[in-house]
Amino acid sequence: MDIAKILEIGAQLFSQSQANTGGLSQGSIVSALSRLLGGDENGKGVNLKQLLSSIDGAGFANVLQSWLGKGENSAISTDDISKIFSGSQLSDFANELNIPEQDAKAGLSEALPAMVDNASPAGEIAGELLNSVGGISGLFNMAASLFGKK
Repeated sequence: MDIAKILEIGAQLFSQSQANTGGLSQGSIVSALSRLLGGDENGKGVNLKQLLSSIDGAGFANVLQSWLGKGENSAISTDDISKIFSGSQLSDFANELNIPEQDAKAGLSEALPAMVDNASPAGEIAGELLNSVGGISGLFNMAASLFGKK
């Protein structure tokens, strides 16, 4: 699945989340998500490897495994979102959408699992995600670190 589709899925879930997202357009959410993930407003340059590394680095390897695998996605809290993204990233994201930061974190806690899950349909790493982690060798290195083998 391509990045644009993953961002659209994330935007849809973000807009349907518990967060106060009334009045936000799908396009503005896609643009903000893209920038949060290191890309431009059109999704170019989104860095999924950095996102996966940030999730792993925040101590959520088991959560990440559930999102990449075939089973049910583990939930993540708004406090956990603060561990994945820096304060300035979250502030910039919330400001771009003109919503309170707490609402931004609530929306992200619902959107991120599905975004990562859709990047790995049926538990298989999609081509674009595979390229973003540095191909097969990058995937093996990431998997080794996720499973504590590195």
